[in-house]
Amino acid sequence: MFRPILENIRGIAKRIWQSRLVKTLTVAILIFLGLDFFFPVQTDIAYSTIITARDGSILHAFLSRDDKWRMYAELPEITPTLREAILFKEDKYFRYHPGFNPVAMLRAIGRNLLTGRRTSGASTITMQTVRLLEPRERTYGSKLIELFRAIQLEVHYSKDEILQLYLNLIPYGGNIEGLKSASLLYFGKPPVLLSLAELTTLTIIPNRPSSLRLGVHNALVVQERNRWLSRFRSARLFDEAAITDAIDEPLTAYRREAPQLAPHLSRRLRAENPNAPIIHSTLNPTAQSTTERLVQHYADRLRASNIHNAAVLIVDNQSQEVIAYVGSADFGNAFDGGQVDGVRAVRSPGSALKPILYGLAFDAGLVTPKTKLADVPTNFSGYEPDNYDRRFNGPVTAEFALANSLNIPAVALLKEIGTPTLVSTLQRAGFSTIKKQAKELGLSMILGGCGVTLEEMTRLYTGLANGGKLGALRMYYSTDPSDRPALPLKKGEGGSQPVTPFPSLKGRAGRSNGSVGPVNLLSPEAAYLVTHTLTQITRPDLPNNFDNSYHLPRIAWKTGTSYGRRDAWSIGYNQRYTIGVWVGNFSGVGVAELSGANTATPLLFQLFNVLDYNSPSGWFKAPKTATKLAMRLICPETGEIPGEFCTNPVADYCIMGVSRYRRCQHQKAVFTNATGTISYCAHCRPDSGAITRSYPNLSPEVTAFYQSRHIPFEVAPPHNPACERVFGSTEVGQTRPLITSLNDGSDYFINAKHPVEMELGCLAANDVQTVFWYLNDKLYRRAKPTEAVFFQPRLGTLKVSCADDKGRSNDIRIVIKNE
Repeated sequence: MFRPILENIRGIAKRIWQSRLVKTLTVAILIFLGLDFFFPVQTDIAYSTIITARDGSILHAFLSRDDKWRMYAELPEITPTLREAILFKEDKYFRYHPGFNPVAMLRAIGRNLLTGRRTSGASTITMQTVRLLEPRERTYGSKLIELFRAIQLEVHYSKDEILQLYLNLIPYGGNIEGLKSASLLYFGKPPVLLSLAELTTLTIIPNRPSSLRLGVHNALVVQERNRWLSRFRSARLFDEAAITDAIDEPLTAYRREAPQLAPHLSRRLRAENPNAPIIHSTLNPTAQSTTERLVQHYADRLRASNIHNAAVLIVDNQSQEVIAYVGSADFGNAFDGGQVDGVRAVRSPGSALKPILYGLAFDAGLVTPKTKLADVPTNFSGYEPDNYDRRFNGPVTAEFALANSLNIPAVALLKEIGTPTLVSTLQRAGFSTIKKQAKELGLSMILGGCGVTLEEMTRLYTGLANGGKLGALRMYYSTDPSDRPALPLKKGEGGSQPVTPFPSLKGRAGRSNGSVGPVNLLSPEAAYLVTHTLTQITRPDLPNNFDNSYHLPRIAWKTGTSYGRRDAWSIGYNQRYTIGVWVGNFSGVGVAELSGANTATPLLFQLFNVLDYNSPSGWFKAPKTATKLAMRLICPETGEIPGEFCTNPVADYCIMGVSRYRRCQHQKAVFTNATGTISYCAHCRPDSGAITRSYPNLSPEVTAFYQSRHIPFEVAPPHNPACERVFGSTEVGQTRPLITSLNDGSDYFINAKHPVEMELGCLAANDVQTVFWYLNDKLYRRAKPTEAVFFQPRLGTLKVSCADDKGRSNDIRIVIKNE
């Protein structure tokens, strides 16, 4: 039944396939595909680079490689009003033809033959786009090429993309091309904000760019504009009221300068993305302009002191986005190096790295906020640092040392932690210059003996603001529309943002060069303790008379002043922002009045007061891992667990399981005679007449400091000269050190989960200056004979050896057991 029907269908199909029309079409398609493959249409346009703010407003624009203002308009910027006006004027059937309009072409050919000259070109928007891409002489041969290229465009691109390409290339006279360029340079606004009158104005200029010159022949432009608006009215293209308002609207167009905000970041982003027509930065335009103004005015006031420049970086702590970037006080000031980017310039940090050092010390369990550190003159193997004010404070708490930026305690902490530990931490934080200098850095790096940038330092402090977790700074968005805020649309023009056909920054992550991914530099507990310390306002880096002249913002901040007073730093943060400020001279010239406290901090406070006054975001709270951060009673004399002589304990933070648990030894019990002129050890103490007294157990450095400053303190009396154990002769006539703590052959019980540090002590001959402590024949520490040495015990048998600088030694053996 169906077989005759199928055979009939096959016969019809065979006759159609063998017909000349089909063969001709097939050959034509194959020829077109071959030509399209070997001669593809080129749409790689050299656009002007545009830097936009996070709200879509343009911050900075650059000329294209061929010195044209040819700005790239994204699809969302081609509003329905613009689309309808341009299509009505240029190509009513644009949506329906395959790149050329056969009816219009036949009509044009007929007119040209009848008149003997060319009166109509019949070019579609697609063909005009081809002519803009590949300019040629107006001949019939050129028309054939344009026809072929127009079909190519229609095959490879959508109608919206072709219209977009056309609007990006149409000429407006001089070196201005593209509707977006004309909109910004003549009306000072993006295309989405243009009125109907302004849109109509821009649609008629490309046909007569020489005679209809905006700003020069505005009266003629208005006349031509209103003629087209009348046509729109006749065609009922727009609402009658809108047409009437557009006809009555005055024309105020004139040639404007291109936007030039955020010059340092704009140049940086352009250099990093040379082929991107639009780079969507993360800058907040209000914050950027405000910061630029404040920095310039502040630098103007400082010039009388021979201080000429400043740089500021502001980061949103939650998103890690840079919202303001000011590389110098005045980009146009060539005399003071205005084009130098102070955000990326390598400078000395002064004391600004100390917070991360104290954070590492908290995490290592070496100190807690109220641990006592010695701020006394100290020689670190030939390196003798001094404090900024050339004064010494004696024993101070760790929080006081950090808040007051004392140098000696910081160097001592770095020596105990180890320079490689700090260097590796900063390398993980993305400090590129420190990575290069790693092998050369020593203890001086904590006082500014290394190279850093404002960007690196500000990013480091965002880690403190985020609980010790450091992320990469973000300076621009990727091309994915969901990755950035929506462009502003005119009222009543909704709709989604389609993906741009010629994307900028394709595949880029939107982060700054050299940035690092998430890194846990500190524990949340250590970061909180550092923040808690840096919030104190009773400190020397508060600007002089600041309370009398400014409002003090609630921030945590740290200052730094480099050697020779070449760099002044002040970096602060609250929950919302981190702001880094550098002040100085790009020439490197030092100024006696330059300091982080009095030169950089006032600008830091101004910025916080202007940008985040009375911030509703609250303040930092103790980390959620509250079981680790706890309070404990400590002796105020040492910051350690109260011992038998500690009568007035105070509360202090500690990190459970991390902070060391050591009994206070600020006083030591000594057996003396009744008059207190002779001390005894356990071996020479008489059976009667000896009494127990307590004496300060000071380190040799603190003892020397008190003696040099004539500060009175109690000293234990000299040891009994008749003591045969200490002063008796050995078989070769020499005296060995006597280990007084610990006891030979004893068993010691500890809590293996929270071990208490154990003390080593000795008595040595009067001619001994240094002793060397060994644990299981491995050198543990070098110390003074009178210095108490502590170590963290481990379960098992332990051999303790003590040798003096004369080569004499003594050994004991003990056993450490779990209680």
